[in-house]
Amino acid sequence: MIELIPAIDIINGQCVRLTKGDYDQKTVYHDSPAEVAQEFEEIGFRRLHVVDLDGAKSKHIVNSSVLRHITTATSMQVDFGGGIKSDEDIETAFANGAAMVTVGSIAVTQPDLFFSWLEKYGEEHMILGADVRHGRISINGWKEDSSEELLPFLQKYIDAGVRNVLCTEISKDGTLQGPAIELYSQVMEAYPHLHLIASGGVSSMEDIQALEGAGIPAVVFGKAIYEGKINLRELWDWQNA
Repeated sequence: MIELIPAIDIINGQCVRLTKGDYDQKTVYHDSPAEVAQEFEEIGFRRLHVVDLDGAKSKHIVNSSVLRHITTATSMQVDFGGGIKSDEDIETAFANGAAMVTVGSIAVTQPDLFFSWLEKYGEEHMILGADVRHGRISINGWKEDSSEELLPFLQKYIDAGVRNVLCTEISKDGTLQGPAIELYSQVMEAYPHLHLIASGGVSSMEDIQALEGAGIPAVVFGKAIYEGKINLRELWDWQNA
């Protein structure tokens, strides 16, 4: 069964969502991310994806106190990303309760640093972020496109021991237009043992069921929750039927 991971994106301490990563297309949904996380946990969810969008833009963690509020208010396993660019940043994330971290830009710009973290913290605590636009990896809060193509980029890190990858199709993110199932299927065909977490475009329970049918191991989704497109209790009941 596909792993269901609700998402909380943070700007100025608030729970928000962007469209296609555009900071000018921001919607604020809740003033307390910790309360949102508690609602997810009450339904039964045990895993949470948290993104510090201020951090992604600033190139260092900004909302560590919000992460701490979430991890002390709930017992959810939180994977945290956004602004992790240094040893201090990754230490801050784990010190504030993150169970896993998602790192993308550093894997492109400073691969040796990423490899050192992989060795130090272990593959079970590291998620490789692969944010894709026009077939290439995007970095620095999706402000820049690198020259790295998706599949060769993944191969390099899988060879080094990476097992968890969060792949976001940027053109789909926040659009509620359906996930990039073809893209994720290509990744799974190339790397069938990868724990791939699909992200971007999920608009309904049917989208999640389609990802499940395609053999995608896990999915992150956010806007569809906040816009009332997905009933989390119904989704939880479906997964646990």
